[in-house]
Amino acid sequence: MIRQLLATARNDARVAWIITAREVRDTLRDWRLVLPIGLLTLFFPLLMDATAQMSLSFTSRYGGAEILAWRIVPFLLMIVGFFPISFSLVIALETFVGEKERNSLEPLLAMPVSDRQLYLGKLLAAMIPPVLAAYLGITVYLIGLGITMHYTPPATLLIQILVLTTMQALVMVAGAVVVSSHTNSVRAANLLASFIVVPMALLVQGESYVMFWASYDVLWWIALGLLVAVILLMRLGLHLFNREEILSRGMDRIRLGDAWRTLKAQFLQPASAGGRPFSLWRVYGHDIPWLLRQAAPAVACIVPALMLAAFVGFYLADKFPLPAGVLDLSRISGQSFKQLPDLGFLPAFTTWGIFSNNVRSLLLAGVMALFSFGVLAILLLMAPVTILGYFAAAFAVSGHSLGQFVVGFILPHGIVELPAAILATALAARMGAVMVARPAGASLGQRLLQSVADFVKLFVFVVMPLLLLAAFLEANVTPRVLLWVYGLS
Repeated sequence: MIRQLLATARNDARVAWIITAREVRDTLRDWRLVLPIGLLTLFFPLLMDATAQMSLSFTSRYGGAEILAWRIVPFLLMIVGFFPISFSLVIALETFVGEKERNSLEPLLAMPVSDRQLYLGKLLAAMIPPVLAAYLGITVYLIGLGITMHYTPPATLLIQILVLTTMQALVMVAGAVVVSSHTNSVRAANLLASFIVVPMALLVQGESYVMFWASYDVLWWIALGLLVAVILLMRLGLHLFNREEILSRGMDRIRLGDAWRTLKAQFLQPASAGGRPFSLWRVYGHDIPWLLRQAAPAVACIVPALMLAAFVGFYLADKFPLPAGVLDLSRISGQSFKQLPDLGFLPAFTTWGIFSNNVRSLLLAGVMALFSFGVLAILLLMAPVTILGYFAAAFAVSGHSLGQFVVGFILPHGIVELPAAILATALAARMGAVMVARPAGASLGQRLLQSVADFVKLFVFVVMPLLLLAAFLEANVTPRVLLWVYGLS
């Protein structure tokens, strides 16, 4: 069995590489595409080298500010690698839809190869030029830095930037190939490319903060996250690619009526209901238990993630302890909770204020799940758990009982709020997972709309009532329990 799988993989790789070689040769022959990208790839590193020199010259006048210039240099190195990728993205966007507009798609799809071999070949062909262009830009920039500033980045930092550049290129190209195989014109593909470029640009901004603070270890985690995104996008493309659908697909139309009917049918009369009419009895007796069973695998992933988040909070509390006296509970009184909104970043400490804030946060997690395969929904839930873990450990270090912290600060409302948040996040993660699951008996769009309807149903009938109860407990019970646990008035 293993030998057969290896033989199949070798054959797929061989055929895919033949397609890749053919596509790369055709790309390199098109001087109208290669010449502008090549010139920009060579010119932009020289521009960034001049920028680095100007930054160093300017900041050196102010003594201690010179360190900022040297932080800018590796950041510009990363930008130099990202710049040609964004321009070379046009190659990936034309992978399939460009062939269709040039009337060369039919002969390509008629080749005696499998969908997997064809897709992998086109994917590799779209990946090679952007990655090579990024490496060329980085090389030119490094040569310029060595000549003009006599600077050579540390080997570890250089490897990190090369890995990040490669992963960013692969993510963007893999996403562009998926877009190209599901649009009917290059114009539409270019418009949809904004959903690829904008998130990557935001990621580069986040990486800039990391590099300016010289927290270079974080870059490895970003690279790992990008690798996961690459795998998911490749899996998505392979599962959805179908040459017959590409040939038969007509002009794209937005059918809001069909989408609404799918959502309404899944919300009121899902197939799992067996034809029983909609009622609260059926919703709570059948639909909700069915949804809970569907969410069980996601819950099994979320619970360990939350445990990891709490552990990270404990670790950070040990590494970055709070100053002495910050956790002085003697200053806490019943009036303190009413003054919490004065901090500016907290909601009103009322039932409605807490409830509306939690609802917004979990709905945002649901939206973010659609654009991140469910990952961001889990991360958004992990963030407050990490903060709680940090303060729990900080209280323990300052001499307070960890049990008192849990009973006073978390347990009264958390026993209701945390299960609600886990359930909402599980359904959000399930929505994101639909993007990379093999469609069975329905299109990707239908499955996605059905998962959205399931998320809304669970949110309305289970999560919101639990969040309302938790908000009431947090606003009215938790303060009293906290004061009682710590013997305060």
